[in-house]
Amino acid sequence: MLYPQSNRFRQQVDLSGVWDFRFDPQNEGDQASWQSGFTGARPAAVPASWNEQFEDGRDYLGVAWYQTEFTIPWGWAADKHSISVRFESVNYSAEVWLNGVQLGAHEGGHLPFEFDITKHIRPANNRLVVRVDGELTPDRVPPGNLASLMQQEKQIAFEETNFPAGSFDFFPFCGIQRPVTLIVAPREGISDLTVLTDIADRDGRVRVQIKHNGAGEMTARVALKNTDSLAEAVINDETKEVLLEVPDAHFWSPASPYLYDLHIELVQGTSVLDEYSLQVGIRTIRVQGDQLLLNGEPVYLRGFGRHEDFPVIGRGYAPAVIVKDYALMQWMGANSFRTTHYPYSETMMQLADRLGFLVIDETPAVGLFFANEGLEQRLELCKQYTKELIARDKNHPSVIMWSLANEPHSQQYQAESSAFFSPLFDLARSLDSSRPLTMTSYIGLQEPAYEFADVLSLNRYAGWYSQPGQLDEAIPVLSAELDALHQKFNKPIIVTEFGADALAGHHAQPPEMFSEEYQADMLEQYIQLFRTKAFVIGEHIWNLCDFKTGQSVRRVGGLNLKGIFTRDRRPKLAAHRVRALWTNPTTKD
Repeated sequence: MLYPQSNRFRQQVDLSGVWDFRFDPQNEGDQASWQSGFTGARPAAVPASWNEQFEDGRDYLGVAWYQTEFTIPWGWAADKHSISVRFESVNYSAEVWLNGVQLGAHEGGHLPFEFDITKHIRPANNRLVVRVDGELTPDRVPPGNLASLMQQEKQIAFEETNFPAGSFDFFPFCGIQRPVTLIVAPREGISDLTVLTDIADRDGRVRVQIKHNGAGEMTARVALKNTDSLAEAVINDETKEVLLEVPDAHFWSPASPYLYDLHIELVQGTSVLDEYSLQVGIRTIRVQGDQLLLNGEPVYLRGFGRHEDFPVIGRGYAPAVIVKDYALMQWMGANSFRTTHYPYSETMMQLADRLGFLVIDETPAVGLFFANEGLEQRLELCKQYTKELIARDKNHPSVIMWSLANEPHSQQYQAESSAFFSPLFDLARSLDSSRPLTMTSYIGLQEPAYEFADVLSLNRYAGWYSQPGQLDEAIPVLSAELDALHQKFNKPIIVTEFGADALAGHHAQPPEMFSEEYQADMLEQYIQLFRTKAFVIGEHIWNLCDFKTGQSVRRVGGLNLKGIFTRDRRPKLAAHRVRALWTNPTTKD
């Protein structure tokens, strides 16, 4: 799936704005033919989460409807072009109609989907209708409303003390949360690109796999515009690979995120049918022993987990917030992040390429459990997400690792969990063998899926959820666990979450839980411990910023307060303490 762009052959039209919106708590819209349009609507912003826009929608996770109207883009010709509508993220599931005709459906938020609307458009007054369902159910991913099922299985459900009842610790925002775009493209044009890079001494190699939907013999012209590298290849089949050699190449890295401009033209006879441009970073990434090697050199990850979360917009797309978060991470001395616990926006990924951030790219498979009810459906959804994520982000040099899940509840289901993850890891490797694979666990030594991972990602809260308030006891416990984990699996470890809640402005001497001092001390002692472990290759603080959660007795104000910045991006004491550690040249590189 190509990201939309405009050039002499392609157009994109952003449909963001204020749409008509209506809740449907009785699920009456289908019977009342709202698919063709509905009345009684209120205005709602797109993209944004509905939960932050309306008082009566804060905790509503059911069915709601959106509609808007548009005119076909200028210059469209039915005999030469196709038109698609693309949704970057609808949470949780979507059904889409144009002028009363059903285009299709998509399950799962945070990943894009699109429909060809060429046969159904009119010159003007095209009505686009979207039915969104945000309900939490056991057979969805991420799952929810598990309490009764967990009681049957004699397990404790996370959401028994959490409202809304998600199996995860962040708010289940709903709605059309990223842009909706009309795409005009040539009927016979480039349909997909895969870019793979390699390094030999100081030279770079760029392999470009071109997929097209044309007919007859064509020629692909491929060039790196800021080099002398140019290649042509005759395309007889649907897919063709072209190799570009780049002598004395600039390699992409956090210190020097150099991007080449890749340009592809599809030619038939003397006519250019289509073109597409893509920024490419030449780099390699691999695991060797206890090291993660970027361009053949060891790299250590310093960074964060974070959430797409901000007041008023919820999980809605906000370029200013994205830029602000990058500025905060750069100020801190960070070089990486994990897309916890779902893929981030495509703009976030593009800026990671440009700014030189290393990204562990994670699917939306958070809070998985392995009771039989709905298990097959959950596995199929995880396979779908893995395919969609790799298809979307495979060409980003910033993406150095795929993470296939976060904190699955595997304790009592060791065999079932192993049987679940084995084909998932096989699938990811078949789709992309150029990047290491990981998954994130909180059960550590007992995690069955670690068998399949190249890197172990561990979430740990000693001194908070265990040994609360007792850092002098917690740090030795953590140290011993890290040693045991490495001894058992003999793989490098990233501590992908660690942290403590701190209420901004609350201070205590001596430090105590929820004070800014305790959070800062805990993070500092963790980081100092990691410096003593050669097999620890990264540290990601949980969290960059405070974020909204469901309501519970442990979440003051409906917020997780583990951010070292507040939800509105003001620094706590820990931000200054960690910055001093990360920008000190004597610390671990």
